[in-house]
Amino acid sequence: MVIYLAGEVDEEVRLDDMTPRQIVTELDKHVVGQRNAKRAVAIALRNRIRRQKLPPEMAVDVMPKNIIMIGSTGVGKTEIARRLARMSDSPFLKVEASKFTEVGYVGRDVESMIRDLTEIAVDMTRQEKIEEVAEKAELNVEERILDILLPPPRSSTSLYDFDSPTTEEPLSGAENTTGDEQFQRSRDKFRTQLRSGKLDNRLVEIEVREKNFPVIELAGPQGIEEMGINMKDMLGNMFQGRSKRRKMRVDEAMEYLMQEEEERLIDMDQVARAAIERVESSGMIFLDEIDKIAGRESGHGPDVSREGVQRDILPIVEGTTVNTRYGMVKTDHILFVAAGAFHVAKPSDLIPELQGRFPIRVELDSLTVEDFKRILTEPKNALIKQYQAMMETEGVKIEFTDDAIDAIANFAARVNEQTENIGARRLQTIMEKLLEEISFEGPDLEPKNQEINAAYVDGMLLETVKDQDLSRYIL
Repeated sequence: MVIYLAGEVDEEVRLDDMTPRQIVTELDKHVVGQRNAKRAVAIALRNRIRRQKLPPEMAVDVMPKNIIMIGSTGVGKTEIARRLARMSDSPFLKVEASKFTEVGYVGRDVESMIRDLTEIAVDMTRQEKIEEVAEKAELNVEERILDILLPPPRSSTSLYDFDSPTTEEPLSGAENTTGDEQFQRSRDKFRTQLRSGKLDNRLVEIEVREKNFPVIELAGPQGIEEMGINMKDMLGNMFQGRSKRRKMRVDEAMEYLMQEEEERLIDMDQVARAAIERVESSGMIFLDEIDKIAGRESGHGPDVSREGVQRDILPIVEGTTVNTRYGMVKTDHILFVAAGAFHVAKPSDLIPELQGRFPIRVELDSLTVEDFKRILTEPKNALIKQYQAMMETEGVKIEFTDDAIDAIANFAARVNEQTENIGARRLQTIMEKLLEEISFEGPDLEPKNQEINAAYVDGMLLETVKDQDLSRYIL
């Protein structure tokens, strides 16, 4: 089942201290059922933590236990993997295997998944570094704004004006002390006003750098993003742009200077090294629609060889080194979780070498009416809770009776049987149709307290579900 509103793992939970049983319990807060799949990913995650505690000479030989999840759409395959990555604070990437094509054909190169994962890890690591330096950056920005609002006297030096020359004769000790004290009092007064937001609308003039980096396209079968080339790094400061002075409000200037300070305080080389290490030790790739490339027959023309795509993916899964703009990334210990409906193909239709790289296989159960009831009410951000919270923003309170929940679950199961089985995603469609009138009326709705019972559900959905042709289009 899919939960559509992201929620964070409880802060007090430390992953290193969590047993597989506790990991499953944490997943239960967001995903209904699928105990076998949860157990498999919990063990895989725990094994990763165990590997990191082994001696280095042994850890290098412990390979990740990659998983294939087998189940129809909407039963929770993606959500389990995504929640697991969020729980472990791991770089996580979801890709569709069907978007890749065999080498030599126009399409995405399989190595792009590692480059994309590295970009995600760099963003995560950079954000963590920003949080570390945020306090210092904020103080520096504050000092720079104060220097503009209240320039320091010639006898003093500001944080960013250490080498400013002075042509005036220095004052005598007593006069200088009095002047410095007076200036400091004024500065403290300005600082208090700045922190309280009273100076936000005042205009200041700051120096900004124009970004004049040109767009350069290179012709190539895989495109520039696949070549791992960073033109800005290659051309150095050639296109840094000119500096010019611009007037802006204090709050806007602080925001601009904050970004400047963060760039100045963060060592991007250190960020890149940490990100690569993070990808190599805890990266996770969710390879969806793996069944679409299962098969060993060769295609012709646009229907390129599925076996060829498998053979291109194989080195990435079994362990290779990929060149990215941040450096070389080893894929040996990245955890791959593959998934597919496997309605037509079977996991055994994959080439033997690729099958061997996915030793764990779990089958996810189709969702029942009881599962739909639980999905509507139990998870942390259950669908009904989401709709109630959204309508409460406009002063409308919605209450769902037990028989209404039963009716919604039954309708969802019925439509899945009559049309395509899209699992829990059907609940989204049903709920939108059910609450269409209430959502449209919104703040104008009277009375503000609305009860949704089985009669209301039948009135809104029964005719649509009865007409199978209509239900295919509407639901």
